[in-house]
Amino acid sequence: MHPILARGRRLALYLGAWTLLGLLLAAPFAAPGGLGPAASLGIALPLALVYAFFCLSAWYVARSTPLGPTGPVRLTVTALTASVISSAAWLIVARGWLQLFARGETLAQVDRAFPALRPLIFGFATLLYLLSLAVSYLLATFELSREAERRGLEGQVLAREAELRSLRAQIDPHFLFNSLHSISALTTADPPAARRMCTLLADFLRDSLALGSKDRITAAREVGLAERFLDIERVRFGDRLKIDVSGAGAGPCLVPPLLLQPIVENAVTHVLAGGTIRIALSRNAGTLTMVVENPCEPDRPRRTGTGLGLANVRARLRALYGDDARVGTREEGGVWRVEVSLPAETAMARE
Repeated sequence: MHPILARGRRLALYLGAWTLLGLLLAAPFAAPGGLGPAASLGIALPLALVYAFFCLSAWYVARSTPLGPTGPVRLTVTALTASVISSAAWLIVARGWLQLFARGETLAQVDRAFPALRPLIFGFATLLYLLSLAVSYLLATFELSREAERRGLEGQVLAREAELRSLRAQIDPHFLFNSLHSISALTTADPPAARRMCTLLADFLRDSLALGSKDRITAAREVGLAERFLDIERVRFGDRLKIDVSGAGAGPCLVPPLLLQPIVENAVTHVLAGGTIRIALSRNAGTLTMVVENPCEPDRPRRTGTGLGLANVRARLRALYGDDARVGTREEGGVWRVEVSLPAETAMARE
């Protein structure tokens, strides 16, 4: 459908502009020796509104002969041919309307004036059609530009989703590697604990697969997943590993699934001698803050590894939120602290 016909307001503005052109067209009919003002307006205004719909065809001409692929010769011939055909058709309509409108002496005046007005009407119609064609090409160019922009944004979204899928897919192998390594260590030292750890691992994987397929989950469920993971690790550490969770008020906020898990995994590696892992949530001024703290020895030997944990978290947040999210780390007073800040969203706000 023509973009002007698609909305009533556009059509009203379009016909309003053509009404003003009808007033200009009435001037030649009301020239000295011609028709009176009322008769001139009665002829010119309906003709202008009829030609307004004739000129709508310029949109389809512009769509059928786009500026880029169409050569200049064909473009010029098409524009002139369409304008001449449209003007000639309007001239025929104008003559018929004059015959219907005029009576008696007015008809005689029309018969005398029309031959002189014919070139003026034809030229006026041709000029207006070419102007409509130019506007149609501008609108078509704008539409193509918006379409290209939309496709570019779609490409960015698809690329971001692919990146997120890749980053999320890295979490499971990384986690499984660490868990299986722990189970392997327990099989000889404590077989019952190894079996219990396998059961907990199966339950955790079932929950993580169910929630990991979602785009967002609540912070409360994300913390629950982290606690399930720590329950697995507590089989290995026993009472040496303690958990402290606070900030239930921020639980309804939405976060990417499995965001805390790499951070909690890193925290466990620092608590080999025992200690408390603290997870705290807070919401302030539209920002959700998630903090994970664990004790660490300042003189501990530095562990070597893939460095996937925090890098994965940073990459996922950057892909989802850009500069609106950040991950900060620091070590102070024998405590290692990871702070994640991201926009606070809830399910109700996103609907």
